[in-house]
Amino acid sequence: MHMADALLAPAVAATMYVASGAAAGVSIHKLKKDDEPQKLPTMAVTAALVFAGQMINYTIPGTGSSGHMCGGMLLSALLGPQAGFLSMIVILAIQCLFFADGGLMALGANVWNMAFYGCFVGYYLIWRPIMRSRWFGEGKGAQRARIIAASIIGCVVTLQLGAFSVVLETSLSGITELPFGAFVALMQPIHLAIGLVEGLITSAVLVFVFESRPELLREVDASEGQGKRSLKATIAILAVVALIVGGGLSLLASGNPDGLEWALFGNAEEGYAENMGLDEEDFGLSSAAADTAGSIQESTSFLPDYAFPGSDSAAGTTVSGIVGSAMVAGAALLICLAGGFFRKKKTAK
Repeated sequence: MHMADALLAPAVAATMYVASGAAAGVSIHKLKKDDEPQKLPTMAVTAALVFAGQMINYTIPGTGSSGHMCGGMLLSALLGPQAGFLSMIVILAIQCLFFADGGLMALGANVWNMAFYGCFVGYYLIWRPIMRSRWFGEGKGAQRARIIAASIIGCVVTLQLGAFSVVLETSLSGITELPFGAFVALMQPIHLAIGLVEGLITSAVLVFVFESRPELLREVDASEGQGKRSLKATIAILAVVALIVGGGLSLLASGNPDGLEWALFGNAEEGYAENMGLDEEDFGLSSAAADTAGSIQESTSFLPDYAFPGSDSAAGTTVSGIVGSAMVAGAALLICLAGGFFRKKKTAK
C-alpha cells in the first residue's frame, strides 16, 4: 500500500505530513512518561520482524494480485499504540530513504494509511475492547481465542480504512484518471483479502508470544501461569525469525503487484484484468516538490527495490532483508534509549 509521489498533490502530501507528525508528537510526549525496560529489546526485535514481514508479498489466489502485512496491529499489541506508531514510522522511513519503497513526498500519507489506523484505531477500538471483554469465557484458552479474534478483526478493519484513505487522498489530489467509485470498488475487496491473511499472520505471532511470555502482550492477564520460555529466549527466537524471513523467505515473495499497484495497473501480462489500466511509466501528477523528493530519494537509496543497483542477483534481496532489519532494530533502540535519557534528565531536575 506504499503510495508513490505521483499519486499526491503537494498540498495533500503536506497535509498528511502534518497529520502524521502531530500523531508522532503526541506519541513522543506520551512515551516520556513511560518506563518499561523490557520494551527496549522487544521494540527493536518486533520492528525488525515487521520490516522483514513487509518484504514478503503473498499471492491472493485468482486475482493476479498480492499483499504484504502492514504490522501496526502486531506492534501496538506488543508495545502499545504510541511506541508501535513510532516503530512504524522508523520502518516506513527506512524503506523510503534507503530502499526506495514508497515516495518521500508521500511518506506522511503512507505513515497515516499504514501506521495510524493499525496502531491507534486498531488498538483503542478493537484490540483493547476485545481483550477486556469476556468473549469466549474465562481462562487461558479464552484469552488465546480473543487474541486471534482481535488480530483478524483489527487487521481487516484497519486495512480497509487505510485503503479507503488512499482513495480519498488521490481524489483530493485531483487525479482524474482514478474515478472515486471505480477506485473504491477495486481497493476495498482486494485489501479485505490482504487483511484476512495479515490477521492470521499477526495472530500466529501474538499467540506464540502469549504462550512464551504473556506479560509482553497488552491487556492480557498474565497471572494465570508463567510462559514457556524466558524473555531472552523469546526475544532471540523472534530475532532469528526476522533474519530468516528477511534474508531467506523474502526470496519466495510473490512477483504479482500488491493491492494498490494491482488496482492502478492490473496484471494483464499474466492474463488478469487491467483494472484502472494506468501506464506504469506515466501516471498521476508531476510537480517540482515530487521531483525534488525523487532526487533526494535517488541519492539516499543504496538498495533500491531491495536489490543491488543494476543487478537481478537474489543476493541483493537477502542483503536488503538483513541490513534493513538491522537498521530498523538499531533505530528503534535509539528511540528507546533517547526516551530513557530524557526521562532520567527530567526526573533529576
